[in-house]
Amino acid sequence: MPSMSITELGNPDMIQTILIPWAIQITVALAIFIIGRWVAKWLTGVVEKLMKKSKLDDMLVNFVSNMVYSVLLLVVVMAALDHLGIETTSLLAVFGAAGLAVGLALKDSLANFSSGVMIILFRPFKVGDFIEAGGVGGTVEEVRMFATILRTGDNREIIVPNGQIYGGTITNYSARPTRRIDLVFGIGYDDDIAKAKQIINDIMKQDDRILADPEPAVAMAELADSSVNFNVRPWVKSGDYWPVRADLLEQVKLAFDANGISIPYPQQDVHMHNVA
Repeated sequence: MPSMSITELGNPDMIQTILIPWAIQITVALAIFIIGRWVAKWLTGVVEKLMKKSKLDDMLVNFVSNMVYSVLLLVVVMAALDHLGIETTSLLAVFGAAGLAVGLALKDSLANFSSGVMIILFRPFKVGDFIEAGGVGGTVEEVRMFATILRTGDNREIIVPNGQIYGGTITNYSARPTRRIDLVFGIGYDDDIAKAKQIINDIMKQDDRILADPEPAVAMAELADSSVNFNVRPWVKSGDYWPVRADLLEQVKLAFDANGISIPYPQQDVHMHNVA
């Protein structure tokens, strides 16, 4: 806008020809932004509802909704600036150059973002799964653009960068409907092997949480230094893994004690010699 004197500013013709059109343009641009932002939120809500009706994973729904809203909001801002007469093409070029510089400075953040996209696309886990990744373990609560939120068994919240998760080994304990419990029980060399195996099998048959198919296995593992060891491997539903494991350990110990079967443990004999 060219410089104007106080006299020119007070000129009604000048106000009518310059200031009023500018005020109208600014008002319309604000209206475009406000209405556009509301439309962006509404469209994002529609997309979110459609994805939920399709029974998509909550992790995917949240991630896509955030991306859709960000893109729509960018379009609204560009439309408002274009109405003000700002050259959006050159502005995009400036943003592109600035984006390149920022990208080089924030390459780790961009790596986390791209890893988050890969997690969403390939879905190695979902919300509610118990995983070990990035050196920690916990239940997945949310996958954000740059990090994944895990909750530990003692109710701690752990924020793990997506790059550490997708770039490393992911162990998903909830991916399969069933899991196998691997236990080792040792008895003394003087104890009855057949009786010990029968006790373990009877305990597993009495527990309805232990699956009949695949059939639980009790097999001789090794003749160790001080014990005869058995591998005990029952199959259970994934959600029953820890309760069944704890109950099986307790019940076998009590049954062995009741039937006179020993469970050896390391011992050390110390011999004292009196020197004259």
